[in-house]
Amino acid sequence: MRQDTNMKPESGQQGLSLTALQHSYGELETLAAIDLEVPAGGVVGLVGPSGCGKSTLLELICGLREQTGGRVAVAGHEDAAQRLARCAFMPQRDLLLPWYSALDNAALALRNQGLRREPARAAAADLFERFGLGGFEAARPTELSGGMRQRVAFLRTLVAGKPVLALDEPFAALDAITRGEMQEWLAAALRTDPRTVVLVTHDVEEALYLCDRVAVLSARPGRIVAELGVPARRAEDRDAAVTDPTFVAAREQALRALHRGSRGS
Repeated sequence: MRQDTNMKPESGQQGLSLTALQHSYGELETLAAIDLEVPAGGVVGLVGPSGCGKSTLLELICGLREQTGGRVAVAGHEDAAQRLARCAFMPQRDLLLPWYSALDNAALALRNQGLRREPARAAAADLFERFGLGGFEAARPTELSGGMRQRVAFLRTLVAGKPVLALDEPFAALDAITRGEMQEWLAAALRTDPRTVVLVTHDVEEALYLCDRVAVLSARPGRIVAELGVPARRAEDRDAAVTDPTFVAAREQALRALHRGSRGS
């Protein structure tokens, strides 16, 4: 039973490695020969056309699904249960329980690890101010804005203390203004509390702003057709970053790679 409420991940090498990774659903090949290295503390974005296997790739990393071929290692561990123990998965929908308060939803990850209710609530409550949620501990999900719901979901993901975060389009359901605000907020959160992150997104600008590196996947079967560096990693002023000429040029390069990949080339 876990009794440590410290949200910091365990020490040591916590990166991940994918080597010649393959996955199929029966005869349908979804991923082909994926090679990807993410160092400890690195943030990598995955972009690609719909159906190219991005979400499946996250599930493989987290040990939620088994690969057909190749190798997946998280902090040197290839066993699916060991990978899952080191990865926190945040799906596109926030999946907050409507009958729980914001605080109880945020504490759920710790409760699932065996921590009793009050220590779990106390550990999560310590972070509410930092996450811009102070005063909303007792609010139900229906009383929160979309951005606040996503903050609760991310707090729940982070408080589990796992070193690797797998984020599957966490802001896709938000309007453009709120999405931009949440990108800036997440950038600040990762500056304060660095983790190894794999971010799936359809938004090239989001990937370039939040990540250290962006991998572009082809149409199914997904394979990496380009890896791009980024010009301004998690800059404090998002608006200034995304309008800088070097950022605009990187975005055009990424879009060209995405267009080539969508044709399977």
